[in-house]
Amino acid sequence: MKIADLEAAAQSKDPEVAFRAVLALRRLADQIETKNVALARRRGWSWEQIGDALGISRQAAHKKHHKTW
Repeated sequence: MKIADLEAAAQSKDPEVAFRAVLALRRLADQIETKNVALARRRGWSWEQIGDALGISRQAAHKKHHKTW
């Protein structure tokens, strides 16, 4: 399913359809975040830089992603 389709589904008047779309969008966002954290770490970014980019603390970034890269 395309992102535009998920966005439309997330605005559905049927809560079941909307919640499924929201869940799919969250999973997609998590996958994109994980891939980009790994890329940033390979390029020498610190956990502080990553946390700043994500709007979270360096500790939160490290806790969430330290095993993924």
